This record gives sequence, C-alpha cells and structure tokens, in this order.
Amino acid sequence: MLSYKSCFVVVLVGVSLMVSGCANQDVQPPKVEFSELMTQSSLSVDSLLEKGNQDDAVKILTDLAAKNPGRKEPWLKMAKVHFGAENYAQAIVAAEEVIQRDGEDREAKTIRAVSGLRVAAKSLNDLKDDVALRGDAHSDALGLAKVMRETLGEEVLVPPVDNSKKKRKVVRRKPVAPAANGAQPAPSAPAASGGAGNPFGALK
Repeated sequence: MLSYKSCFVVVLVGVSLMVSGCANQDVQPPKVEFSELMTQSSLSVDSLLEKGNQDDAVKILTDLAAKNPGRKEPWLKMAKVHFGAENYAQAIVAAEEVIQRDGEDREAKTIRAVSGLRVAAKSLNDLKDDVALRGDAHSDALGLAKVMRETLGEEVLVPPVDNSKKKRKVVRRKPVAPAANGAQPAPSAPAASGGAGNPFGALK
C-alpha cells in the first residue's frame, strides 16, 4: 500500500512540474512597441549627429529598418540625415524606400525632388563650359535645363561670369590744343548737284 502511495505522489509531482514548465514557456516578456523603439533610435541618432558621428547614426537606422522591413519611419529619418549632410544620392535612395512603403508620403517626395534638382544643377554647372559635349548628352542636358527652369521659375540656372567688368578700362581723352591764329578752316566739299534728296545726282 505504501508503494502505491509513493508511486502516486511521484506521478503527481511529475505532472505538476510539467504543468509548471508549460506555464513558464507561455509567459514571454512584453514586446517593445515600434513607436518606442523609433523614439529611442531617433534620440540616439540625434546625439551621434551632434558629435559628428554620421556613420554610426546611419547604422542604427539601417539595423532598425532591417528588423522592421514594413515600416517607413527608419528610412525617412535616414533620408533626412543624408539630406542634411548634402549626400543627395543617398537621400534619394532612402526617400525611394519610403515611397515604396507609402506612396503618398509628401516629405519623402520633397526630399527626393529637391535632392534630384540639386544633383542635376551641380551636373549642369560642371558641364556648362564643356565645349566638347556633343550629341545626345548635350540634348539631354538642354532638355533637363529647360525642365528645371520651368519647375523653379528661374530663367538662368547658373549665372554666367561677367568677364566684361574685368576687361573694361577707363579711356582718358587728351585735351585738344586750340587752333593757331590765322589758320584757315578747311574748305567744305561742294554740295552735290541735284540736291541731297536724290541719291543718284552724282551719276548725272
């Protein structure tokens, strides 16, 4: 009888341990909300940027974007970081990632557009004095310049250098000496017959 009770107690303890183990497995630590992660990451990024450590700031955002592939916020923050550092090519790439996730994001579209215009303006400025530029590249550059003028409302995108101001010299005239006494004025040419109103009078 004691043996039976002992076995019963052992089985009961075993079952209790199994139930306790399952209960512990079901209890998981609460997940941190993405908004909280984004806030913490943004604070860290801003702190790093103040110290001039842009590489680590971008790395934080890249890791956050990789762990949350469906979210646009890390990419938007990254686009702002690149735009502020005048890394317009990277800003365009990050803005594109935002637009892929939210096609109506106006801020990302603005960053993409302004970054593109600044890259194009710099390229046109680099090529404006390139006389060897010919063919399709030249036509494309002219077309792009026209679109930029219409978009920005500027007639001249890159003002030309005014070299005339550098070459302009002041010409000083010497005073004319007065005519000597008794000098006779040069005789005037006789008027052409037929009157000044007839241009063919000298041919008669």
